[in-house]
Amino acid sequence: MAGRRVLVLNGVNLGRLGQRQPEVYGATTHAQLAGHLERTGAGLGLDVEVRQTDHEGEFVGWLHEAASQDVPVVLNPGAWSHYSYAIADAVVQVPFAVEVHISNVHQREAWRHTMVISPYVRGTILGLGLGGYDLALAHVAAALVEPD
Repeated sequence: MAGRRVLVLNGVNLGRLGQRQPEVYGATTHAQLAGHLERTGAGLGLDVEVRQTDHEGEFVGWLHEAASQDVPVVLNPGAWSHYSYAIADAVVQVPFAVEVHISNVHQREAWRHTMVISPYVRGTILGLGLGGYDLALAHVAAALVEPD
């Protein structure tokens, strides 16, 4: 039996995981992360679909899709988190969204400290590496069983 569909949406530069600053983001590739999240989701009773884009409009379109289909979202918009009001406006429409950041953005450059999307999600997980995605999926699964 298939589980509840969940989108994991990764934004700008996250397709370069495993190559981009491994001291910050680790050695795991985006493809490896996607496979891991699909397996983790299945174990939680979720049907996880992982997507990545470097195109802001495509990311917004995926959020609109999630809103229209009442699909929960785990998202890591990357640098868009700090300035994209277009993505923030789209996230507002998603009924259940959790934001993940691999690094603790508050320990990095000052421009990363502003988070324009965080006010519109159920929660934000920062600085726990790729394990933050696992926690976000666990939170989604628990919320689907016992909605708030």
